[in-house]
Amino acid sequence: MSLHAPAGLPLHVLLPLSGGVIYVLGAMLLKRATDLGANVWRTTRLCNFSSALLFAPLALLGGAFPGWDFGWQPLLAALLFMAGQVSMLLALNIGDVSVVTPVLGLKIPIVAVLTTVLVGERLGLGLWTAALLSSVAIALLNSTRAPSHRHVGVTILLATFAASSYALFDVLVQKWTPAWGAGRLLPSTMTVVALVSLGLRPFGRRASVANNAAAARGTPWLAAGALCIGLQGMLFVSAIALYGQATVANVLYSSRGLWSVLAVWFIGHWFANREQEHGPRVLACRFIGAALLMAAILIVLLGAPRHT
Repeated sequence: MSLHAPAGLPLHVLLPLSGGVIYVLGAMLLKRATDLGANVWRTTRLCNFSSALLFAPLALLGGAFPGWDFGWQPLLAALLFMAGQVSMLLALNIGDVSVVTPVLGLKIPIVAVLTTVLVGERLGLGLWTAALLSSVAIALLNSTRAPSHRHVGVTILLATFAASSYALFDVLVQKWTPAWGAGRLLPSTMTVVALVSLGLRPFGRRASVANNAAAARGTPWLAAGALCIGLQGMLFVSAIALYGQATVANVLYSSRGLWSVLAVWFIGHWFANREQEHGPRVLACRFIGAALLMAAILIVLLGAPRHT
């Protein structure tokens, strides 16, 4: 299924790029909420509820229920989304961000491989190059001071599972949307995600009364961040559902790595973020990563088919 954008308005490019920008804002808001005591499981539930709410208007795009033989597809897509989300959270809880984030960058080449195998879409040398460049760029952009090496092996396994789950979710959205229509598959999937999220509630009950009181101060940050995360997810996944080309969308969406570095540098102090204080080695790695990421995006913009 492909929805052609009006001439001069490349929505297949603008949607994932916009999603990347909004993701950074949402992540900074959620980081601030976490610093103020927000519980990670409550944050997950609220983000998923927001996503279900923001995906719901896509029903106006229309579509059709292809039959009960296909009813398992939104359920599987939702479970893959949740599997990626929960395994990523577990990896971040037991390990270091500087280990988790680069491993999550494997999602882009995994998407490229799965698109070739499951969808039968041929990817040119340029797109493969862009996918690999963007993965390396993500690792460099997320360079930090030396990690404490907590549970590195388990952390890598969990992060790899998260990347693979998210990648399979993206590719199956591309594969299944033609039968359903974006207006049926996406709202159905995210509604299931919200319902499954209710099962996470027991994990957040161990917070003490003191922690709950502290978390109340972060509620406005949490609510705003959850809305941003829901919106960016809607833009990114819609790009895949409407236009296909999951690999292209992921390369463009990876621009969030660059925007995050710029945001921390220029406006991080608005969110009490002190990451701009990293040393020259970290800044040099991030500069190289930014250059590689821009190269990957330029390859996609110059070589990908245009929807006009």
